[in-house]
Amino acid sequence: MTTRPERHRSLVVVSAGLSTPSSTRLLADRLAAAASAALTESGDTVTVETVELRELAHDLTDQLLTGVPSERLEQVQTSLAAADGVVAVSPIFTASYSGLFKTFLDLLEPGLLAGKPVLLGATAGSARHSLALDQAMRPLFAYLRAVPTPTGVVAATSDFASARGADEAEDDLSERVARAGAELAAFVRAADGRAVDEPRPAAEQAGLTPFEQLLAQARR
Repeated sequence: MTTRPERHRSLVVVSAGLSTPSSTRLLADRLAAAASAALTESGDTVTVETVELRELAHDLTDQLLTGVPSERLEQVQTSLAAADGVVAVSPIFTASYSGLFKTFLDLLEPGLLAGKPVLLGATAGSARHSLALDQAMRPLFAYLRAVPTPTGVVAATSDFASARGADEAEDDLSERVARAGAELAAFVRAADGRAVDEPRPAAEQAGLTPFEQLLAQARR
């Protein structure tokens, strides 16, 4: 009987909560803990790095205005590039992710999340915003060519404390968190040794000479 070799996994958690304490950070921590537990059960070791976007708000604004990332933002991008999996959680405002969350993703290096397993989470005042995860966040990460897990978790205020009873609400949220964490762990393990290549231009794929090259030749 062969023993599966132990692997070290790194997870990066991106939390866009604005307050302290934050329900967004609370959900992000629980999702990361669930994924870590699932990976540990399979014999892996796990490290988790958490990025609080509220602490980077000024850095993000400066980069928008100057085009130059701060040292802290460069470190975050390096961590994301090296991560085996990502947990990304945003509060929902006006039926979509927060502006801070979008600004952070806008400033990532192109292709940085390509092929990377991502567990999506969101917090909202009520369950009426639950569709925002599928209608807003999933298309955004599809554009970034990330690989979101099938189960995303939206936690409304009622999920943390409900008129139905705190125990019932907690059990429901815990079940969803555990399922999502297990899926991220499975995606991370499935991605072993798999690289994502940048797509070649259509002209190159068809064996044609790009127009820019023809134009340069004509000018000689």
